[in-house]
Amino acid sequence: MSVIDNSHLVILGSQTARNGFLNEQFVIDEFNSWQVGGLATKWLTKMGYNPIDIDYVSASKVQGSYKADVQVSVRVSIKLHMLEDIQNIQVKLVSNPRGFNQIDKRWLAKYKEMWGIPYDVLQILRHYTGELPPIILNPRDSRRMFIDEFSLEDQKKLIQFLSDNKTLIISDILKGRGKFTAEWMLVVLKVDNKSLAWALEPMNLVLNIFGNGQICITDRGNVKIGNITVQRKGGDNGRPTANMLQFKINPAILIN
Repeated sequence: MSVIDNSHLVILGSQTARNGFLNEQFVIDEFNSWQVGGLATKWLTKMGYNPIDIDYVSASKVQGSYKADVQVSVRVSIKLHMLEDIQNIQVKLVSNPRGFNQIDKRWLAKYKEMWGIPYDVLQILRHYTGELPPIILNPRDSRRMFIDEFSLEDQKKLIQFLSDNKTLIISDILKGRGKFTAEWMLVVLKVDNKSLAWALEPMNLVLNIFGNGQICITDRGNVKIGNITVQRKGGDNGRPTANMLQFKINPAILIN
């Protein structure tokens, strides 16, 4: 894992912290009131801006299914020149430093389209998520199979595919593609009712932190890609969407 400069991290008691936060609107409001000297001034400094040079900041929620949650427009005045930047930020608001946060979930057909998953590997994943029933006697779960219940040959096929496509997979599930590609990840941790901790990192560093490490099968029969857990979605009261594939991380790693 890359070493993170934690000098920008802050634990603070504030009215905002005492009031708590519910969603990305908390971050949007902070950016849009940056001139009052709150968290946004520190975030903008972390992003490389000098607050003295900033003419205005405007933040809004990104609508639709994109990796960026908040888009921030910053106009900077340097001498007689004007520069306007657009920054796309993925926001993770968490209350448990050891909790997990879903970063991506889709049907396997969509992942096949994105990553060119070969048929034999796709079939393994279909049995894993429950799109297809188990092909062994006495599976641990009658609805699906765990990765360690497949043959060693099948396990190697899956690990090899993930290894060969690791960079693409990590980029897609964390950074995304297109107009609203996330350029930053902002993690805000509510430590208690009186304080917040936060970390703001460029997405290229985030990709390295969460994706760096070996690909392995866990004791629970799931898969890990570095610090990213791959698993069947589950839940949903037994609805078909339980058979989607999901990727999860612990965002607080950026703060710890």
